Amino acid sequence: MSIGTVTRADLAESLYREIGLSRSESAQLVESIINHVIDALIRGETVKLAGFGTFSLRDKNERVGRNPKTGQTVQITSRRVLVFKPSQVLRERVDSSLSPKP
Repeated sequence: MSIGTVTRADLAESLYREIGLSRSESAQLVESIINHVIDALIRGETVKLAGFGTFSLRDKNERVGRNPKTGQTVQITSRRVLVFKPSQVLRERVDSSLSPKP
């Protein structure tokens, strides 16, 4: 795996090594899962992966913002944003990995 970023190829390689699927089957499985998540989000559904987190869409209203450099006010259009909320399990695992080891 690459250091710093996990790619689709890294995930497929992990499936190949750990489960024994062929490389092409592993790549197809990763693509299929990603496409299912994307399709569900496009339909407006929430995607919950137990032990990992929840992907959902949030509609943001139009509002007035301010350019911090110039102070000029700007109209920010309404939009839909993707939100990820990590599960408690994921947060605890990440937090514990940052703790100093005795």
